[in-house]
Amino acid sequence: MSADEPLVDLQCGAHTYPDGTVGMHDVEFSVYPDEVVALIGGNGAGKSTLLEHLNATLVPDDGELVVGGTPVTADNKGHARKEVGFVFQDPDTQLVAPTVRDDVLFGLQNYGVSGAEALERARDALATVDASHLEDRIPHYLSGGEKRLVGLAGVLALDPSVIVLDEPLAGLDPERSQLVATRIRQIHDDGVSVVLSTHDLDFAAAVADRVCVMTDGNVAGCGTPREVFYDDALLSEANLHPPTAVRVAREAGLDATARPLTDAELVDAISEAAAADSAVRAAAGDGER
Repeated sequence: MSADEPLVDLQCGAHTYPDGTVGMHDVEFSVYPDEVVALIGGNGAGKSTLLEHLNATLVPDDGELVVGGTPVTADNKGHARKEVGFVFQDPDTQLVAPTVRDDVLFGLQNYGVSGAEALERARDALATVDASHLEDRIPHYLSGGEKRLVGLAGVLALDPSVIVLDEPLAGLDPERSQLVATRIRQIHDDGVSVVLSTHDLDFAAAVADRVCVMTDGNVAGCGTPREVFYDDALLSEANLHPPTAVRVAREAGLDATARPLTDAELVDAISEAAAADSAVRAAAGDGER
């Protein structure tokens, strides 16, 4: 599949929950090869609803989901769920087996992979997220970050083209958040596209190739992190504040030129501005002599 063709293409005119709540409407959303897409927005904006449409956990009342060029129907939802691996916000809903090894094997066995091949794929997936040491552990006793990694291994074992993560850093301390973020970057480097929702805009700025802003069940706008996080009108529409580096850059007057997104870029921009200021002062001093 070429980079111009979407791995996942969702057209959703509407999705209404049984209680009458409209979860999403008039949404067009695609995922392309070799990208990380971050969905941002307030609570109730529709992020989880959109994510659950990407592997046919939810289906649009009006619209269509196409995965890998194949329209998804009631008869082939398994195709969507194999190609689009989903890691839920609450990992306990995903971990069902007595040991980590059995849990990662579970999905493979459901798709007819068994024996030595299944065990090899499960162990490879655990190794990819640096969780091989957890193989014999009981999932219930793992930390939140460890559970997220095991859930990630469970979908990686199925060799999906896209991995979807709903709030992957929710409830994690900074150290475990960094661990999960590192594994997400590694998975993307290995050629798997990633879609994630997050309230942590610093995280989104650091990992995303494309950011989509959701509000009131719709995608209000998409663009590169630099485009989105310096778009005051778009962020204001979604009641969002820019990432830390963007706010500091504005306070320091650096937003007009460098437009840093991360702490590292902010440090570089401050250093460059200081160097330029020193050069101007030195030139002025030479001129006075």
